[in-house]
Amino acid sequence: MKWLAVALFAALLLLQYRLWLSNDGVAEVLRLQAAVAARQADNARLFERNQQLAAEVRDLKQGYSALEERARSDLGMIAGNESFYQVVPPRPPAPAAAPMSSVPQNPQRTAAAR
Repeated sequence: MKWLAVALFAALLLLQYRLWLSNDGVAEVLRLQAAVAARQADNARLFERNQQLAAEVRDLKQGYSALEERARSDLGMIAGNESFYQVVPPRPPAPAAAPMSSVPQNPQRTAAAR
């Protein structure tokens, strides 16, 4: 009877080892749950983006206001009865260039060369 209890205890320890410490145990389950949560967050974000794109496609198919807005923002187009004004910010003044002189850079060297 004592051997049976020892064998059952050893089997219990072996199963607990596989459950807690092996590569396909609890750690793997937790890693997979985190991966599933990350994928669900990505799917939710992509679903929202798809909804926005579908709404934009509907607007482009149904009316000209969305098409006109798109042409204005993306292509820079204007309507026939509008005037286009472009405001250009002033450029900073360029630094004054130093005049080129014929005086040598190192006068001592030129005096010694004479």
